[in-house]
Amino acid sequence: MRAAIDFGISNIDAIAEIDGALHRWTLPSNGAPNESSVRQILAAGGISLESLPALTVTGGRHTALPPRISATEIVAIAEVTAIARGGQLLADAGSPDTGTPVLVISAGSGTAIVTARDGQYTHVTGTGVGGGTLLGLGRLLLGTIDVALIDAMASRGDANGVDLALRDVVSGPIGALPPDATAVNFGRLARTHDDPAPDDLAAALMTLVGQVIAITAINAARAERITRLVLVGHMADLHSFRAVIALVGEYYGTEIIVPAHAGHGTVLGALMSA
Repeated sequence: MRAAIDFGISNIDAIAEIDGALHRWTLPSNGAPNESSVRQILAAGGISLESLPALTVTGGRHTALPPRISATEIVAIAEVTAIARGGQLLADAGSPDTGTPVLVISAGSGTAIVTARDGQYTHVTGTGVGGGTLLGLGRLLLGTIDVALIDAMASRGDANGVDLALRDVVSGPIGALPPDATAVNFGRLARTHDDPAPDDLAAALMTLVGQVIAITAINAARAERITRLVLVGHMADLHSFRAVIALVGEYYGTEIIVPAHAGHGTVLGALMSA
């Protein structure tokens, strides 16, 4: 048996391989990790620390842990390596490495974009826009940080009730973009004193976050001359976010793979890199 933990800003993701099967679970983040929190995280998955000769860790605060807790070795994996390796594995659906370069978009509280190419894992770029942005602006604009509620509202809403579309601001097409593509995020609010429908506001917020992430990733992939893109991180859990990602990819002729268990991509990469 082996296990790994990813200590994220918003979530703690854990994974264990038991009798050849992968078991995944997620808990909310709660400060810097220590022996007590490690034991609690493992216990949530039905695992005791003593049952593990080694525990793999990654994420922003994993360096707070000592090299050993009791008899268990703590194996640290750099977050860029874990993200890239996890995305590579998910893009290949667990098959052996095809050798095809992959650009991995880690959409968590913020967004990191890394490459896996020729056995090298490299941070390329990123953006501060991510799930933390969604929740922070959700609190200000919608009065909630309930991500499931924001997702449901966004799925019901029409972003162009808040955004300006191309048909609103130009007389003809721009490239391959359709008339209802976003021209100005939240631009319609500057032209009216009427309050937008909350669902439309949620849809516009999700559109803004998704477009920034997708366009940043597509531009990075073009700069790196990589055609295979894969999304990991818990933003991929949201139906409305996936819809925005797919639409932007369609506009720019670029498929962004959204695999099963994308939210556990980084911790999978850590487990398989140890």
